[in-house]
Amino acid sequence: MGGSGPDLLVCHATGFHGLAYRPLAQCLADRFRVWALDFRGHGLSGAAPDGDYAWSGMGADVAACVAAIGGERLYGFGHSMGGAALLLAERSQPGNFAGLFLYEPIVLPRGFFDAPNANPLAAGARNRREVFNSRAEALARYSSRSPLAVMRADALAAYVEGGFVDLPDGRVRLACSAETEARTFEASGGLPTEEASSIDVPATVAAGTVVNAASNPGIFSQAIAEALPQGRFLSFDDLGHFGPLEAPGIVAAAAISDLLDVG
Repeated sequence: MGGSGPDLLVCHATGFHGLAYRPLAQCLADRFRVWALDFRGHGLSGAAPDGDYAWSGMGADVAACVAAIGGERLYGFGHSMGGAALLLAERSQPGNFAGLFLYEPIVLPRGFFDAPNANPLAAGARNRREVFNSRAEALARYSSRSPLAVMRADALAAYVEGGFVDLPDGRVRLACSAETEARTFEASGGLPTEEASSIDVPATVAAGTVVNAASNPGIFSQAIAEALPQGRFLSFDDLGHFGPLEAPGIVAAAAISDLLDVG
């Protein structure tokens, strides 16, 4: 995505893709050379083998990107699922990252989603409209409806730009299908909080103070920071789970400060 400085890999949330974080990357590019990936089944990446969206595979996707980027000093920025995937990659190959900035990573107490139908986000994903007459129609719909309406306009536009594939009849379809998004949500919990103590990497775990009725993963962020041997907790007033897409400049400034310790 551009920039100069040490390499930084941006890892997106479930249902999103790397291009949606373009406004964030533009803010980070003064201090980092920024990369972003599309996890399996998302954006431009193909579907997962055998339809398996276990988050261990997302960690493997991160590890593959680390190998492709190369270099000696790599940082990671992860949002939601992307934060968990970064931690999984670091656990599998300690020393991959010099530091991590994790915004509301999905690292939950063991057994949190064990009950049947315990993940309401999966059911919601399966009800998503997949096909629109145009990207403009999708953008108009998303900009007026929760939850995507909270995103800054340029981030939402980037999400729509990279989040659809063109159909032969001129319409567009979600690149990450409703079923893929649902299966990815159902696979949540690949890294229990109780296992975070084994991941010894400098890491800031950030969360917003705004919560909603459907899902509040930020309530676990302080516990995650405390479980990580080198964890630090950071709170953002007036931001919710989509913080990096709501206020890219504010979140990027904090990431730069924490990752590079520029104060």
